[in-house]
Amino acid sequence: MDRSGSVMKQRRFSWKAPAIILGFELLESIAFSGVALNLVVYLAGVLHGTLAFNAAHVDTWNGTTFIVPVVGAFLADSYWGKYRTILASLLFYLAGLVLLTVSAAVPSLRPAPCTGVPCSPATGTQFSVFFLALYLTSIGTGGVKSALLPFGAEQYERDGDHDTEGAPAPEKKQSFFSWFFGAINLGIFVAGTLVSWVEQNVSWALGFGIATLCLLIASAAFLAGTPCYRVRLPAGDSPIKGILRVLVAAFRNRSRQLPPDGDGLYEVDDDKNKDGGDEKLAHTEGLRWLDKAAVRVRGGGGGAWEVCTVSEVERVKVLARIVPIWVTCVLYAASLGQMTTTFIQQGMAMDTRVFGGRFRVPVASLVSVEVVFMLLWVLLHDVVVMPVARRWRPGGLTQLQRMGVGRVLVVVSMATAALVERRRLRGEKRSMSILWQVPQFVVLAGSDVFSGIAQLEFFYGEAPGSMRSICSAFSFLALSLGFYVNSLVVTIVAAVTKRSDGSGGWLAPDLDAGHLDYYFWLWAVISAANLALYLLLAGRYNSKKRLSSPTTTSSPASPHSSHP
Repeated sequence: MDRSGSVMKQRRFSWKAPAIILGFELLESIAFSGVALNLVVYLAGVLHGTLAFNAAHVDTWNGTTFIVPVVGAFLADSYWGKYRTILASLLFYLAGLVLLTVSAAVPSLRPAPCTGVPCSPATGTQFSVFFLALYLTSIGTGGVKSALLPFGAEQYERDGDHDTEGAPAPEKKQSFFSWFFGAINLGIFVAGTLVSWVEQNVSWALGFGIATLCLLIASAAFLAGTPCYRVRLPAGDSPIKGILRVLVAAFRNRSRQLPPDGDGLYEVDDDKNKDGGDEKLAHTEGLRWLDKAAVRVRGGGGGAWEVCTVSEVERVKVLARIVPIWVTCVLYAASLGQMTTTFIQQGMAMDTRVFGGRFRVPVASLVSVEVVFMLLWVLLHDVVVMPVARRWRPGGLTQLQRMGVGRVLVVVSMATAALVERRRLRGEKRSMSILWQVPQFVVLAGSDVFSGIAQLEFFYGEAPGSMRSICSAFSFLALSLGFYVNSLVVTIVAAVTKRSDGSGGWLAPDLDAGHLDYYFWLWAVISAANLALYLLLAGRYNSKKRLSSPTTTSSPASPHSSHP
């Protein structure tokens, strides 16, 4: 394996590699969700934490879990590579789950069961052991989340600029993103039904043990599949350093005149353009002030921080164009957050009896049912929608188009929820069947599938080759910030709409006295505004343009010998 530049083991494509990675993600999702979904219940019921203590620590842990992927992605792209990042993360992950299982199994590491109130909370030592296990798990899952998806997508890539023998068709790679998304949600469903039931009704230690066993099996399978993988190692130069170099060069060259149409900007020959495995990119219009970083220095001099290649400049342009699209993903994630908050509250105010009253639907179980809807949508998306779309245009619907469909559907879902709540308030109220919620859950599931899968593809596909892990982690960061935005909107609405006596408002404790329908309409408006912003940005978005050979911008001579 050559360590001098773009490094990838040259292997013929094998279906075994992506199959192992999908199985790994399914088991990892079960393991993580088996802890995350019941975390607040464990803190309250076993460790006897207070309401404020539990809420604060769960929020902090969730925030850490979705921030760690950004750090892991930086390490994967800059130093370790994706394969090694996954292996290192698994050590933390397994250590955390094993310690978590031990803390639940050993009586001295948890307080005695309590049937009355108040209950004695866990001791400092007991809390310390538990949170050490929890944050080891957080570091582990964050590292895996940062690298596993781009590592799986790399298995479908070609070597260099030439077709690899046996390279799969592009739609196979597209299907991988769909099934990766499906594996995540199937894992959530299994954990939310089977593992959660075991934890609450049989034994917490057994439930955590099942999560640990799932990850152990996943780790063993991942290691066993090593001979099948195509592994790329970073060149060793940080992509962040490359971004800073372009910005500094553009500032230093701000007074220089730009050549017309990008002709004459500095570029290197293909055989010298091996920095980090990034493909060579063509010059694009827009953000022309960055082009000044590639203006040649008179006399052929200049250091690495004064003159950059066109490809280096274009990578920074790609990131600058991705960020506005990412902002709309944050607002979109906030809209999706209604599924686990206000949708559940709405269901609690409805009649949960079905089949003639012979069965009651647990309100929270609708979130698990949502996963079933999502898996069905994945099948529809991958087996029907995309093949039909490919008949009309090569490649089918673009990533941006599918993200747009998802944003349209979330508006429809919020409006549907508002109409259902309006009907409930004006008529049947608590006698209204919870089955009326099914349409809004179905539409929201379709929205998540169309937009979620496309976002995974978009951030991976548009990212510079040396920053694919970092850009793929943008989806997790958007999800994390979306929760914060959702919390902010709830706080503002509750404060603004409450009555002078401090009661009532749109989000009154008694929903029959509130106006949750107005709140859903507000989110429909926010989602529609976000859709309009997205359409504006997507319509003006320029995808990166690859080059496989030198163009008129190429120069056989480097203006500075120190340039990497």
